[in-house]
Parts: sequence; structure tokens; C-alpha cells
Amino acid sequence: MKFSTAIENQLNQAVTIIQKGGLVAFPTETVYGLGANALNSNAVTKIFEVKNRPVFDPLIVHVGCMEESEALVESFPPVAKQLAAAFWPGPLTLVLYKKKIIPDIVTAGFPTVAIRVPSHPIALELIHRCQCPLAAPSANRFGKISPTTAQHVKKDLETSIELILDGGPCSIGIESTVLSCLQHPPVLLRPGGIPLEQIEKLLGPIHSQFEKTGLSPGQLPDHYMPTTPLYLGKSIPPFLVQKKIGFLGFNSIPVLDSFAAVELLSPKGILSEAAAHFFSALHRLDQGGLDAILAEPFPNVGLGMAINDRLYKAAQKQ
Repeated sequence: MKFSTAIENQLNQAVTIIQKGGLVAFPTETVYGLGANALNSNAVTKIFEVKNRPVFDPLIVHVGCMEESEALVESFPPVAKQLAAAFWPGPLTLVLYKKKIIPDIVTAGFPTVAIRVPSHPIALELIHRCQCPLAAPSANRFGKISPTTAQHVKKDLETSIELILDGGPCSIGIESTVLSCLQHPPVLLRPGGIPLEQIEKLLGPIHSQFEKTGLSPGQLPDHYMPTTPLYLGKSIPPFLVQKKIGFLGFNSIPVLDSFAAVELLSPKGILSEAAAHFFSALHRLDQGGLDAILAEPFPNVGLGMAINDRLYKAAQKQ
């Protein structure tokens, strides 16, 4: 694929930085990632330091194709190959037993690795030119709102990293779906950019395990959190009356309440559009000088399941 001169220059800088053990923020179709050479434990350690991320939370490794992933794992079982053939490149992460070439810092000491092939052309080109897998969690401070634009990354990490590759807004806007392929059928560890219904159409019914397993990022109870307190519900709770409240909703506004700011993610009621706009809308509300954010849960189907997962983890626990 041909890139603009500006992107070509950034890609060349990014390759140099990563090959020297540095960090680069880069776009994927899900969210922006903070990338380092996954085979360089010193480089990966910098990811945890910059994000202030606990070392018990594993990272996802990004590769350019299924063959590259097979070089990093002990085995690639038939069900994993079936999933990869159906959804790679794309927002699906598979958990498999790793080879020793993957440093323990990447996997939080577990014998498994979470791995995927992104579909964003800049991400794929960066992996290809670096000639190494990239460990890359979201490019933000740990536990905060995920970045879906280069501006989000700049606001959070500009002074901490050497380069932000600007590939525009992320098309999907929600992190990848994570499946453990350590057993058959696979287990859903984190809902994400590939809806559960699509996976079950391919494989039949599968179980879910969203509580902390250590095998997948994004399973901690408090995550994706704005600085402004976020509450779930369909109307302003009594203790927030007279406060400056923002509303985050799917396609309509509660008629009885008055809000200082409103973000509707898809006026036409399209869940893929809502997912693509979710984190950007949350960033805007968080920067709006509000006392609180009220978010209405989404239909718990398709990508709505992934949005709800992020909302429940971002919300204040009452």
C-alpha cells in the first residue's frame, strides 16, 4: 500500500525507534497501541513504566500474519486456525501456549500469550518493516479512557514517548475480542470488536469468563475510567440533581431530564457506529467541566456487549 510522504517519514522513524528498544504509539482498527519489540524484555518493561500498568496484567502481541503467530506459540490448534482464517486480520485476540522466545514480562509470567493480527494498514506495515512482533496495549495511562485518535494519545502520553504515528480515527473503536484457545470450545475472556454472535455462528455456543483470569488484559473491575465520575442508569439519580451532568446514550435522550452535555453515539441505532464513536464521546464528556456523566446501558447484543463491558468497568461502584 502507498502512504503519504508524512506517514512514510513517520514509519521510518518508528522502525528506528522500535529497533533501538523504544516505544511508538500507532493506530490499529480497534484503538491506538503503545508498541515495543515483543522479544525485547527491556523495551517491553518501558511500556509498563510509561502506562503505570501493573506487571500482572499481560499484553497483547501483534503480528503480521498467522504464520508469524505460529512461530511464537507451542501449537496452533485446529479451532485457533479456524478462528484466524475467519477473523484475521481483525479485532480478535487468541490466547495460546507460548514459546520461550516470548519474555515473561509480556505474559505476566503465564505460559500463554495473547496474540492477534491487526487489520489497520499502518499497523501491518509497521510490523512488516520492524521484522518483529509488537507488544502493544492501548496507548494511554493504565485504567483510563482508551485512545481512538492520535490526539487522545498526545493528551495522555506526549511527553513520555518518542513518536505517535497518526493514522486518523480508529474504525472499530473498541478493543479486540479475546478468546482462550487452551480448551475446546474456546472461552470468551473479553468481549470486543468481533461480536460473540459471529463467533458462535462459526463454532457453536461458547462459555464466557469475564472475571480476572490473568490470561487477558481488560479483565480488572475498574478500567476505561474517565476522571469525571460515571454512573449507569436511564435517569439522573437524586444525589446528582442540581449538578452539571453529561449524558452518554445510544440513540435517544431521556425526555424528563436536563443535561449540560449530550453525546448520542448512533442516532440511527447502529451498534457498529456507536462502538466507533464510544471512546471519543467519553473523552469529550470527560473534558467538558461536568460534575458527573450518566451513561445508559446498551442493548446487550452484538457490539453492545463490548460497549456495556467498558461502561460497567468505567462506572462508579455503588
